[in-house]
Amino acid sequence: MNAPFVNQPGSVASPLTARILAAIDAAGGHLSFERFMRMALYEPGFGYYASGTPKFGHFPSQGSDFVTAPELTPLFARALARQVAQALAATGTREVWEFGAGSGALAAELIAALDAAGQPLARYTIVDLSGELRERQRERLTACGDRVRWVEALPERIEGVLLGNEVLDAMPVTPLARRGGVWHERLVARSGEGFTWAERPTGLRPPVDVPGEHDYCTEVHPQAEAFVRTVADRLVRGVALLIDYGFPEAEYYHPQRHMGTLVAHRAHQVDDNVLERPGEKDITAHVNFTGVSLAAQDAGLDVIGYTSQGRFLINLGLVELSQGADPRERSRMQMLVHEHEMGELFKVIALAPSGSSTGWTPIGFAHGDRTHRL
Repeated sequence: MNAPFVNQPGSVASPLTARILAAIDAAGGHLSFERFMRMALYEPGFGYYASGTPKFGHFPSQGSDFVTAPELTPLFARALARQVAQALAATGTREVWEFGAGSGALAAELIAALDAAGQPLARYTIVDLSGELRERQRERLTACGDRVRWVEALPERIEGVLLGNEVLDAMPVTPLARRGGVWHERLVARSGEGFTWAERPTGLRPPVDVPGEHDYCTEVHPQAEAFVRTVADRLVRGVALLIDYGFPEAEYYHPQRHMGTLVAHRAHQVDDNVLERPGEKDITAHVNFTGVSLAAQDAGLDVIGYTSQGRFLINLGLVELSQGADPRERSRMQMLVHEHEMGELFKVIALAPSGSSTGWTPIGFAHGDRTHRL
């Protein structure tokens, strides 16, 4: 069980901690974890993604907390560009929309790769809630000129290829716990000038029965599923590609996964005390890809591909693209596809407006498609 986070005697609570404590008091002593996670990550000026601290990089010495595939090696974007190019051509569109663009590494490499392939974009639109990250992205993408724009809200209609790399995992979740056969929602309460868990019985349930009577912690994903429904509502022509770590439902709610998937990241270390030092650590949960696919289909999208990141990138010719690269880049390429690194844990799902994908098969899913496992 996660330990409470309590400030050391004599220490002063951070401004964000003070805000969350005030929110708990105003709510009568308990705050939903969904709201806690949203404040910890996105509270303007103080949340993890809204502050000026470094987040992305290869090593803790760089002040970073984790590395994503686009920062690991440009080979990731160059391979992905092949899928994007095919999708743009198949749907007759010329715009890419990226959600949560991080450092801007994916955007920079993708634009360059599409230019080199003779398929330049008319526009690259970034949707990012973090003003601090938007400024970093602008600096990195200056050379791309006015083809790149930033928006904070989606228009009523979207045409193009939508990308979300490690976006769904950062959306607030609702933790659940089964105690003595009874399901409870896990809440956040005050513990002095820090935080602890509280629980209350709930009608919420995992989407499938979890066999056994043992105590069991897990999460449900209302925000991620709402995001997919919003995409379905706005995407009139094009394809959405979502890349993240997670499992299909049968694996996500496996009886042995009794501690759930909710963790924090700091300095390239993972810990399970997600209530500790809000705003200073990333908080994530794995993605239930079955839930994503069902939300998409209920809202009018077809699942046109689902597979592991490793298989997806191999289908796109990543190994071929790595020929001639130096040993360090080839080693990093292996991390993208190796089953004991990012290759198996990360999955890719492709969504398109219902009936619009007839006549073409996304090349990233040509072999090893796992849609039948969702």
